[in-house]
Amino acid sequence: MEKYKVIAPYLQNEKTLTVITEETGIAKRTLKYWIRDYKQFGLKGLIRKTRSDAGKIHLEPEIVESIEQLILKYKRNSLTSIHRMICEKCKKQGWQQPSYYQVYKISQSLSQSLKKLAHDGQKAYGNQYDLIHRREASYPNEIWQADHTLLDILVLNEKEQPERPWLTIILDDYSRAVAGYFLTFQAPSAIQTALALHQAIWRKRNLDWPICGIPEQFYTDHGSDFTSNHLEQVAIDLKMNLVFSAVGVPRGRGKIERFFSSVNQLFLQDLPGYIGNGTKDALLTLKELDEKLANFIVYNYHHRIHGTTKKAPIHAWNDTGFLPNMPENLESLDLLLLHVAKARKVHSDGIHFQGLRYIDVTLAAYVGETVVIRYDPRDLAEIRVFYEDHYLCTAISPEISDYTVDLKDIISARNTRKRSLKKQIIPEKTLIEEIVQSKQSQLESGSEKSEPSKSKLKRYFNE
Repeated sequence: MEKYKVIAPYLQNEKTLTVITEETGIAKRTLKYWIRDYKQFGLKGLIRKTRSDAGKIHLEPEIVESIEQLILKYKRNSLTSIHRMICEKCKKQGWQQPSYYQVYKISQSLSQSLKKLAHDGQKAYGNQYDLIHRREASYPNEIWQADHTLLDILVLNEKEQPERPWLTIILDDYSRAVAGYFLTFQAPSAIQTALALHQAIWRKRNLDWPICGIPEQFYTDHGSDFTSNHLEQVAIDLKMNLVFSAVGVPRGRGKIERFFSSVNQLFLQDLPGYIGNGTKDALLTLKELDEKLANFIVYNYHHRIHGTTKKAPIHAWNDTGFLPNMPENLESLDLLLLHVAKARKVHSDGIHFQGLRYIDVTLAAYVGETVVIRYDPRDLAEIRVFYEDHYLCTAISPEISDYTVDLKDIISARNTRKRSLKKQIIPEKTLIEEIVQSKQSQLESGSEKSEPSKSKLKRYFNE
């Protein structure tokens, strides 16, 4: 206690007040006050008392209000400028002019959130200060997230021109494992979302990719594809709750944005055509990129330790030992999610679609009838046939039953044939023969692996 040390020699009759004043420079009257307080209250009496008006600004309320308004109105003006402005106003109003320090103290008393709202608007304020409801799943398949992104890579389209593809991804919130995806040149739509969801829900052919089942909640943004009537009906039929993020507030969806960042940093940057590398040489096709992406997801991303969960996504999904809720059968899932083509008539030689012919013994009883077909554009080797909303059969194309044929393969073959006709070259082979020969050449060159011998029919490319 500094005060007691000063007056202690006097209390112990060692020095007079005059001597203490000369040595310390403290007025004799002040010393007398300290001695009085000590004798009356002890050491507590020497504690410095805080003024009741400490920290308060002694200005008229209208001056304080004017200073606050100027600070909130002029974002880029310095406090020196604000001080000059308020002094000019005080002169006109005949008020007492505040000091710069008083203006500074008023500025410090205003909350940063209030300044953010006044200077940058409600959206900027909300992004920084609004309370976020962070959705956290407690077990696999409780919440799935879905979103689209335009990838930072150029690949060859059907016309062999460089183009950036779109990626639709479905992510399990609990494990951060990828349940399904869809890669296309087309802008996001309900069809892409449905195909990705179809792949996500059903069991994959690759046993190293076990994520499947119907999620309890499907969490998306407010894109038109996610808010479509079709997806709402699908959610009702699958008993799946649709949950949408707040309009214009995507912050609650950072988990899937982090996955997109991982794809960009760990996968795309090492591929030819990556935009950041500035090269367009030896570009991949969309199918080649699809194969590499599937390999990256299943054998790389799923086995990397996630920074938040501290587990590899595949282990986080598997270790809980739960049984996923699955649809009754694949046909019922097809009816809900696969792209619906125009009605087709059953001919005596089968169903004709996209220049291909599809047959099945079940169709013999429906010759002349109109049916609805559903298909996956990634593989036209087979189609699902429905009659009056009832599943009839899976019809296959005998010409390509041993191969996986993408809709884009057919479009590309058609374009090639049109160019040949324009040059007045009569094609010696049919469209189907050209596709089959192309597939056989790829198999012979080793660029494409054949299917296991136990099954000649190749089903969905990413089923």
